Amino acid sequence: MLRYLPFLLVLALWIYAFIDCLNTPEEEVRGLPKVVWVIIILLFGEVLVGPVAWLVAGRNRRGPGSGSTPSEWHRNHRTTFVAPDDNPEFLQSLKAENRKDEALLKDWEADLRRREEELKRREERSRSDEES
Repeated sequence: MLRYLPFLLVLALWIYAFIDCLNTPEEEVRGLPKVVWVIIILLFGEVLVGPVAWLVAGRNRRGPGSGSTPSEWHRNHRTTFVAPDDNPEFLQSLKAENRKDEALLKDWEADLRRREEELKRREERSRSDEES
């Protein structure tokens, strides 16, 4: 099994570089056109030249847009957590759902009453027909 490991690692790097190249927007590709990079990756993938060249020189790697690291951004943009029972939007959504559920329940109860009355009338008719 270990003798296949180098082959699998080369194959994984080859596939990763190929998919990364395909998914990279044209404006982020450096040096050569994107089609040429795809051909280089496919032709020289077995010897790792194509994928390594793509990862090193082909793609324009950039950090966050503001120039700050993600941890700095999170330090400066703290959000306050609001518990659901203190969140007015959440409470309003619960009330709206409650109203819908109550209206549906009333409709079901009215339908049930109507069906029960209809069933009683049928039973009374069948009894009166049997007596006659």
